[in-house]
Amino acid sequence: MRQLYPAIEARKVYRLDVGGGHALHVEDCGRADGVPVVFLHGGPGSGCKPYHRQFFRADAYRIVVFDQRGAGRSTPRGAVNENDTGRLVADIERIRVLLGIDRWLVFGGSWGAALALVYAQTHPDRVLGLVLRGTFLARDRDVEWFFGDGARRLFPEHWAALCAVLGAGTGRELVARAYTGVHGGDRAERERVARAWARWAGAVVAFSLASTEPPSDGDLDRMLDEVAIETHYAHHHYFLEPDQILANMARIAHLPATIIHGRRDLTCTPESAWAVHEALPGSALVILHEAGHLASEPAMIDALVGASDAMAARLAGP
Repeated sequence: MRQLYPAIEARKVYRLDVGGGHALHVEDCGRADGVPVVFLHGGPGSGCKPYHRQFFRADAYRIVVFDQRGAGRSTPRGAVNENDTGRLVADIERIRVLLGIDRWLVFGGSWGAALALVYAQTHPDRVLGLVLRGTFLARDRDVEWFFGDGARRLFPEHWAALCAVLGAGTGRELVARAYTGVHGGDRAERERVARAWARWAGAVVAFSLASTEPPSDGDLDRMLDEVAIETHYAHHHYFLEPDQILANMARIAHLPATIIHGRRDLTCTPESAWAVHEALPGSALVILHEAGHLASEPAMIDALVGASDAMAARLAGP
């Protein structure tokens, strides 16, 4: 089974002013003349982790990682002003121009997979290919699965704890209440709602890990910032038209794509990966029976590193 590549540090770090008071943390890593790849993190709002650089061979790839608006080391953290999908797509283009890259591989997981698809559909001439993990399509039906009559059937005790804070209702109703609670009221109320949201999400995402421990709140300020961005995007339908991503697949039908999904993924169900695969007939779909949603699971690491290696060989040329 493949392991992550050895840890590396960035060759260069940039602070990129993108307007609206936002400055992005951008890292340029690996081989300067390697195959360019941009890593898109999930959330929205979770930020990049050091191990995200390690999915790629440092002697084969020029690895670009960055924290999206309001996330990670980008500032101001948790800010939702001028923070939407269209602006994130424009930010990716700004980074490409800043680094003098003509075209690059786009590698994204969960929300990052949705963003990767929207970016590729907007700028297909700037994309070499796609690697998608735990694909999220940002449809209302996906929100209803996660916060409505779907995942709650598998986690009734965690659902009851969420509803004790937000009240019962449909997925959209709960998202609206969470949005109001996290973006209004006093600090105590924001913490109460953010904890409920994060604990529910943590319980669902941890399913494949067979964990009996309740999810931890961790860094409270960071959790509040992340939930602020997550609820902002969810409440505004991820700033996309209904079924926008699937409707625009013809724009990227020519691109090589590898789609990797865990069979046990209850955060973003395998149906989403199948829908993308059907819309991209030339794509490769890998379903991992022993994996869930997280990129850090051993089977997922094995598959993602394998996909990265295969794309490097394919894109590097003779």
